[in-house]
Amino acid sequence: MRYGYFLAEPQGADAIGGLRDQIAQAVEDGFSSAWLSNIFGLDAITALTAAGVQAPPIELGTAVVPTYPRHPAVLAQQAMTANAALGGRFALGIGLSHKMVIENMFGYSFERPGRHMKEYLDILIPASRGEQVDYQGETLKASVRLTTPGAGFPVLIAALGPRMLRLAGTVADGTVLWMTGPKTVAEHIAPTIQAAAAEAGRERPRIVCALPISVTDDPAAAVERANEIFKIYGQLPSYRAMLDREGAAGPGDAAIVGDEDTVLARLEELKQAGVTDFVGSMFANRERTRSLLIGAAKG
Repeated sequence: MRYGYFLAEPQGADAIGGLRDQIAQAVEDGFSSAWLSNIFGLDAITALTAAGVQAPPIELGTAVVPTYPRHPAVLAQQAMTANAALGGRFALGIGLSHKMVIENMFGYSFERPGRHMKEYLDILIPASRGEQVDYQGETLKASVRLTTPGAGFPVLIAALGPRMLRLAGTVADGTVLWMTGPKTVAEHIAPTIQAAAAEAGRERPRIVCALPISVTDDPAAAVERANEIFKIYGQLPSYRAMLDREGAAGPGDAAIVGDEDTVLARLEELKQAGVTDFVGSMFANRERTRSLLIGAAKG
């Protein structure tokens, strides 16, 4: 299992400089990848490109970019440009986002999200390879061939339900998870996505699992803190479903917390469940947590 670093979005005028410093630190610490969310701050692709070209080499990925606001060919062009600038080190993580965001904030319809993602990938994947795309879907259309350099980066989907997982295994290169624990990975995520990839004759897909993590001698306080910080994820339907599968009352119960031995045991559980890349979101006791993850990444 590879270890990645979840980048904290810096604030202020020199946000890109702060991101560059974090990426450089992740390289020095021995992490194999660094990931940035795309919410309402920095545009993740632009920020990773701007910071990444100034930092030492490491895989840089988005976790994740919402699909609805960008036409798939436009996103392919942007991602190819980023990949070219980064020397082939870019990984594109995409996701549907959530109904409250897509409909209430952006004004798009969130009807039949599974259909939307299939049509999106039908355009995005070949376009990102520089192939001619002539596509007429129910909601998306394209007639385009991109000449952008930087073709050939991995595409990962924030896939949690069965249909999305099958798409991730059949068409994409894997999935990026959040708030999804080892029981759910072992019993639901890994079997579904791996079977889809095998049936399609494709390589074993990546399962990138991001979770809150804190090494501490007071796990009860850490769970309470995680419940406060990540409260919204216990309310969004897609993540709530994963927490329910895991038997977690809230986000704090999905977080990896405890002393060094406890945390290492939880990480081993994820590895045995089928996780290929663990990405830690360090929310408390950062130095102690970082030290353990550095040891795991190098060990």
